Amino acid sequence: MPRSKSKSRFDASTPLSCRVDMKARVCVRQSYYSVPASYAGRRVAVRLGADTVTAYDGGTVIASHVRSLHKGTEDLVLDHYLEVLTRKPGALAGATALANARARGLFTDAHQDFWDAARRHLGDKDGTKALIGVLLLHRTLPTFALQAAMREAITSGRFDADRLAVTARTHVAANTEPAPPITLPANAIPGATRPAPSLAGYDQLLTGELA
Repeated sequence: MPRSKSKSRFDASTPLSCRVDMKARVCVRQSYYSVPASYAGRRVAVRLGADTVTAYDGGTVIASHVRSLHKGTEDLVLDHYLEVLTRKPGALAGATALANARARGLFTDAHQDFWDAARRHLGDKDGTKALIGVLLLHRTLPTFALQAAMREAITSGRFDADRLAVTARTHVAANTEPAPPITLPANAIPGATRPAPSLAGYDQLLTGELA
């Protein structure tokens, strides 16, 4: 019997080598796409697909964007600039990346309410730093937990990012239920009196998601 040949997905993207400018952008087909600010001045590999533009450092994806169909456009991701904004918090309010995040619904009313409250309590500079601390937490914690933690911070008047991270983790834990034990069929062993089998725990095993 002949062996079946393994099928590999054909990669139709075009490989490019692009230099990152001082605004942490690569220019691809006269459109600009952000990468993490730490890559400014460096050269990175880029693959240009029909619908996506993906930047790599070695074999690691460092940025992925929907390909623009219009020349001269900018697709700037706020997360790519957070380390710079930590040092220059005053630049956040007018940042194009912030405007893009608002337009996409990634910077929510919860973020704005937290920012407003933090600035009232701490002043513009420290209040903005507190917000940037929260935005950095999005790299490791789910949005629903951080939104709940921000609401609690507004109520308590405590805006420290480390404290907020602890609060967010309690919300993650509260929304994670352990999967019930998987039981064997009652007839697996003669004379056994085990309950009927249950598939209730399989969804969590398959998805692996917290929220």
